[in-house]
Amino acid sequence: MTSTRRQFLKHASAASLITGLGARASWASDMATVGKMKITTLSDGHLNLPADFIFAPMPQDQLAPIFSEFNVGSGPLTPECNITMLQDGERTILFDVGSGPGWQDSSGLLVDALDTAGVAVDDVTHVVFTHCHPDHLWGVLDDFDEALFPEAQYMMGRAEWDYWWNPETVDTIEAARTTMAVGAKRRMEAIEDSITFFDDGEEILPGVAARATYGHTPGHMGFELRSGSESVMVVGDAIGNHHVAFAAPTLLSGSDQDRETAAKTRIGLLDQMATDKTRLIGYHLPGGGMGHVERKGDAYRFVPEGA
Repeated sequence: MTSTRRQFLKHASAASLITGLGARASWASDMATVGKMKITTLSDGHLNLPADFIFAPMPQDQLAPIFSEFNVGSGPLTPECNITMLQDGERTILFDVGSGPGWQDSSGLLVDALDTAGVAVDDVTHVVFTHCHPDHLWGVLDDFDEALFPEAQYMMGRAEWDYWWNPETVDTIEAARTTMAVGAKRRMEAIEDSITFFDDGEEILPGVAARATYGHTPGHMGFELRSGSESVMVVGDAIGNHHVAFAAPTLLSGSDQDRETAAKTRIGLLDQMATDKTRLIGYHLPGGGMGHVERKGDAYRFVPEGA
């Protein structure tokens, strides 16, 4: 596998956004090749989250040294949103589509990133979803509530679709996530006629295998992009940050819907990728999201691409 480190994409049409968002709006991306596949991460911007959204369930005494090491302050968290694009000459595949215009002003910037990369929305042949949270699914619709990628085939894990499609979900999900459930269902209805389902272990497209990474949501999926002995693992939100998720992966995160299952998934992924030296792309990992996992004592650390 060959790669280049953090090519910064900028586009004139995003000038007003860049003024408002500062350095975070630089279209930071990582690029790599796996066989004939070109893999690029594109920025949808970043989120603004209260720290308690992740840290509230965790023992605060265990967090203090991690916060100190990674300079995690007391203010809101601003994780990046990294969308993986795979191109192989015949296909242009997006893994998730960002939050679109209806979530946070600091995100929903995928169209500008695509434009800077020389890709039109009509060029996208497939959209593959890790899960249905707003910053991953809501960008499937444009400002007029029409499908943003009119030529694309949409693909989602069957378990994830079934959970959010279920009319009982909006009543049984925790209250703080009700808006997520309502918004997910509305967007799923818009792509219902163009969706293909898959299950754990399937090769959903040539060189793309689905892997169940349940816990963050009930049907969350990761994807192994492989050619021969080379591979990259797209982990979505199964590994949600570069600090606590690596340094203390057993701690239960408030961002996960099934926290116990998510912790088991996270530990399994970290162990496998550290052992196999597999590159990963994390949706909310820094610097474009691509890197690898190293063991650090009885825990792990994220090493960004090129570091």
